[in-house]
Amino acid sequence: MKVIVTGGCGFIGGHLVDRLVDLNHDVTVIDDLSANNDIFYYNKKAAYHKINIINYNEIEPLFENIDYVFHLAAEARIQPSIENPQHAVLTNVLGTTNVLKAGIKHKIKKIIYSSTSAVYGLTEELPTNENQKIDCLNPYSVTKYGGEEMIRCFNKLYGLDACIFRYFNVYGERSPVSGPYSLVVGIFLNQLKNKENLTVVGDGMNERDFIHVSDVIEANILAMNHTEELNAEVFNIGYGENYKIIDIAKIISNNIIHLPPRIGEAKSTLANVEKARRKLKWQPKVKIHEWLKNQIQNLI
Repeated sequence: MKVIVTGGCGFIGGHLVDRLVDLNHDVTVIDDLSANNDIFYYNKKAAYHKINIINYNEIEPLFENIDYVFHLAAEARIQPSIENPQHAVLTNVLGTTNVLKAGIKHKIKKIIYSSTSAVYGLTEELPTNENQKIDCLNPYSVTKYGGEEMIRCFNKLYGLDACIFRYFNVYGERSPVSGPYSLVVGIFLNQLKNKENLTVVGDGMNERDFIHVSDVIEANILAMNHTEELNAEVFNIGYGENYKIIDIAKIISNNIIHLPPRIGEAKSTLANVEKARRKLKWQPKVKIHEWLKNQIQNLI
């Protein structure tokens, strides 16, 4: 199959490109490299185009003869989205609309959209299912949900088949460890590697549902291969278990310091993933405790 991965040089996108190449798909990547990542990832068997998805006339020709599109490109940083909400709107709403418009023009079979569990806000209804009330707390989550709404609109208006994934806390190899894209598990391991104290925000009692990047990639592949139309359905992608941040830190090191707590963060996240299990036959496989033990052995 011929596929496009937008945002294919980033953490999740890079893993997805590698997996698609391994499966012998013809992969085209669209990424403007605007993320403040430590490293961008390339696969020598994929074709790369440095283009911003807000530029419709530049991305549209790349969709010719494409079968499937994985749309990961986004302004995925909360603080910058607050400081510059216009940019978040351009990338996450207009950019997504451009991808959908090009998909319609070139009769794409399916678009798989990477959204976020941040749309659930400060919900305390756990485990959270896909019908939970939306409670966006910042321009990032608002605009990602806006992208979801555009997908639902294009599905109804034009019959464009699509699938929406709401990721919980993704971790894994090549996770960014500095800058606004950094993720707590990657930060902790990097601090261990550098023989630094682990920095836990607040008391560390907040609970998070951690999902390994390989399980995220498997969900994307299953959605692509799903023979029935998915009609812009939403699926939670988490492990279905949660862990206290302090407990994750203690698995890695006893050298821990605490930073001031952040306001506006949910105390706990926990995904109900029964829908993905039932409809996509998806099952998360990687347990964070086991993965961490292997990573720590490699660092010590």
